[in-house]
Amino acid sequence: MATTVGIRDLIRNSSILDEYDYVDVEDKRSHIYKGLFVSPKYADELKTYLEKKIRAEKRKALDDVMRFAGAVNGEFGEKSVQELTEKKRKKYEKR
Repeated sequence: MATTVGIRDLIRNSSILDEYDYVDVEDKRSHIYKGLFVSPKYADELKTYLEKKIRAEKRKALDDVMRFAGAVNGEFGEKSVQELTEKKRKKYEKR
């Protein structure tokens, strides 16, 4: 089950969090979505999902930068980002 509450409602009665699987928080005046509270029984699963998603986003950003850096300097030649990452990983493993 889920519900939407205002920030003030949540502050006044935090036991709302125990009654629902997740609670959407909204600013009642401006109707701006502020966030989401998740039941503790789903917290670990959600954390795992978010960590994977954040890691993938960071990896994509790094891959984009590496591709650009290699293209500008010409020092990477025709190697892909995966090849460069693997080479770097092997270099640090030797240490």
